[in-house]
Amino acid sequence: MSTTRWTRWSSGHAHSVDDAGTSETVWRGWPALHEFPALHVADTRSAVVVAPHPDDEVLGFGGAISMLAATDALLRIVAVTDGAAPDPGGGAPVRTEQVERRIAETERALEELGAGDAEIVRLELPDGRVAGAEAELELHLVELCTGFEVCAAPWEGDMHPDHDATGRAARTAADAVGASLLEYPIWMWHWALPDDGRVPWADAHRIVLPEEVRAAKAAAIACFTSQTRPLSGHAAEAAILPPEMVAHFTRDAEVVFT
Repeated sequence: MSTTRWTRWSSGHAHSVDDAGTSETVWRGWPALHEFPALHVADTRSAVVVAPHPDDEVLGFGGAISMLAATDALLRIVAVTDGAAPDPGGGAPVRTEQVERRIAETERALEELGAGDAEIVRLELPDGRVAGAEAELELHLVELCTGFEVCAAPWEGDMHPDHDATGRAARTAADAVGASLLEYPIWMWHWALPDDGRVPWADAHRIVLPEEVRAAKAAAIACFTSQTRPLSGHAAEAAILPPEMVAHFTRDAEVVFT
């Protein structure tokens, strides 16, 4: 997740990330969520997983990463930004500390997933401003996805500007190199509703997670304390990933669009 607090636009209305959103109880009570066709990753030999911010790859695709690592698939993680918003006050040392913390969190999370040997490529594009560097990102991803079977990236309709730009760039790159694109939603679970017409449910598939993989993913998510714990008691510094948001990513399956 980005440390930048942002606003989504949907149906002409602005919605803050601080809104309650759709509860996990509502999602789990939707029969279709459990009926999407299964997608098997066991035969995948190589994958590039693109994350606009540190932790997005674990939230949306962490179980799949764990299963791919278990089969010795070649894994490359692309960190588009470092997840630390530019500090307009010039607090460079604080920002550097944030970056180092988030790098360490990602490394620990990948270890929990059994993917500690995965290659990590950090592009260091500006958090909150990926759309302005989308052409550059496309060029990077074409190079980084060449020779890989699968590219996994955020869904381009996620309604977070960095996620959407990353998703578009990943689609362009995957098409260019002939890789299969898997799009994982993150903020969609917050703003959408079951049967929401803005979501391409016809393209949805489930990656079923064995219990041990589900446990490893939960442990990996717990590594991101910079996101799951409030920075202070001030409302503006509340946890980016409160428990009700994390709940969307601790299911027995991950949903991707193909």
